[in-house]
Amino acid sequence: MLARIVFALMAAFCPLVIHAQEKLPAAEIVDRAQAAFYSAGADMKARVVMDLINADGKKRTRVLSMLRKNLPGGREQRYFLYFHEPGDVRRTAFLVWKYPEKDDDRWIFIPAVNMTRRIAARDSRSSFVGSDFSYEDISGRDLAADSHTVLREEKLGASACYVVQSTPKAAADFSRKLSWIDKTSWLPLKEEYYDAQNQLARVFTADKIEAISAGGKTYPTAVKRTMKNVQSGHRTEVVFESVSYDVGIPPEIFTERSLQQAPEKWIR
Repeated sequence: MLARIVFALMAAFCPLVIHAQEKLPAAEIVDRAQAAFYSAGADMKARVVMDLINADGKKRTRVLSMLRKNLPGGREQRYFLYFHEPGDVRRTAFLVWKYPEKDDDRWIFIPAVNMTRRIAARDSRSSFVGSDFSYEDISGRDLAADSHTVLREEKLGASACYVVQSTPKAAADFSRKLSWIDKTSWLPLKEEYYDAQNQLARVFTADKIEAISAGGKTYPTAVKRTMKNVQSGHRTEVVFESVSYDVGIPPEIFTERSLQQAPEKWIR
């Protein structure tokens, strides 16, 4: 009788044990990380302070507004970034139409010459306004652009993480990237970019995470972030201030017209 009871309990719980041991595919882990980092809420509004710091500690500060909207029915997104300070970049504005699995459209408005210029797809890995972030870092890289592999699971500080290696399928400015992805928030807590010689080139860290509430939901957000070029010693520290989600940003904000006539209501 006891043996039958033990067997019945094993039969009942065995599927649960097997299910618990199933491993998530690497691409699904990265997909969840991108969703948490780049797509939280239906839209997002934030004031951003960006410090560019050279190896000697000299600092340049830039202040901008960032707007982002997820389009319904898919994974398309729109980004609008407007620079307030310093004077030499004031009124500079960027517009991004992000598409899944094809080249994004990017435009920049240069107030000094009162001109809007399209940014070529080949420049997506170029420096974003002289920072250590690329244009692509700002709005995210397509999931299908890389091959993804789970290397291991380990703790980073107090956070249990997946360590995922992403290798570009086509030529890029990095040969591989290692990401430490939090198993709870799904945010990438650290990323290491390696160059063509497999030398460490850049390191991203999510230095401070806050839970931001909107409409009864809570969105873990990396409100302080750093990207460091370990080869030059230059780094960029970014602080997201006054972050708001689900604020109802209208789609007409994300047009070329807004580049030259900034939507004052949304960038204050």
